Amino acid sequence: MDMDFMDFDEIIDEIRNAYDKKEYAKIKALLSELNPADIAAVFDEFPENQRLLFFRLLSKEEAADTFVELDSDSQESLIHAFSDAELKEVVDELYLDDAVDVIEEMPATVVRRILKNADKETRDSINALLKYPEDSAGSIMTPEFVDLKRNMTVEDAFKRIRRTGVDKETIYTCYVCDSSRHLIGVTTVKELLLHDYDDVIDTFMETNTISLNTLDDQELAAQLFDKYDFLALPVVDMENRLVGIITVDDAIDVIQEENTEDIQ
Repeated sequence: MDMDFMDFDEIIDEIRNAYDKKEYAKIKALLSELNPADIAAVFDEFPENQRLLFFRLLSKEEAADTFVELDSDSQESLIHAFSDAELKEVVDELYLDDAVDVIEEMPATVVRRILKNADKETRDSINALLKYPEDSAGSIMTPEFVDLKRNMTVEDAFKRIRRTGVDKETIYTCYVCDSSRHLIGVTTVKELLLHDYDDVIDTFMETNTISLNTLDDQELAAQLFDKYDFLALPVVDMENRLVGIITVDDAIDVIQEENTEDIQ
């Protein structure tokens, strides 16, 4: 459910009344009906101690999605209030590019605590992304993508998507790599659905792929999304090895930032 300006105050009043009566199940139900951006807006209306309680009423996925929508000051205050177990849950649920965005806004002491509570794979990926120049494609990409092999059948591909897709930023666009992770092609779930289960990906994948280099400017990514209506763009290193993808929502964020800078 999306809030409009007519019912925002009404929802706030309902949550306040439920809090005063210790009706936490009702608060949980009210929050679960809202999208993460609206939950973040609700949080802004309450003091820190109540905000932490409400945050703990959310599911792991809702909590991570809402955390991304909060401003950096609210994120920092929550991180300080979290137990290590709570912080680990949030970090583990965040997409890597969102985790990097959070970390870039935090003071060093908070960054150390975030990294300490991330698993080794996530910590290594975050550190790798943080090394890219601020305005580069590498700094906004995520290493969470679906990769396939050219000799896979359609059936093999769907098995891999089902097995690994839950942790990926998007599963619609799939990237075909060789054994050294060089990008050699791309296909989509729609394309896979239109072929027989025993068809081999190499026979129908698109080999004329458009990609970005990790050091390319973010604005180039935004321009390519605007020109080609992509949902995602692959990002490769200097040796054409696939290291990440940029999704359309990341590109929109770049465009909005550029527009804000132009206005200022």
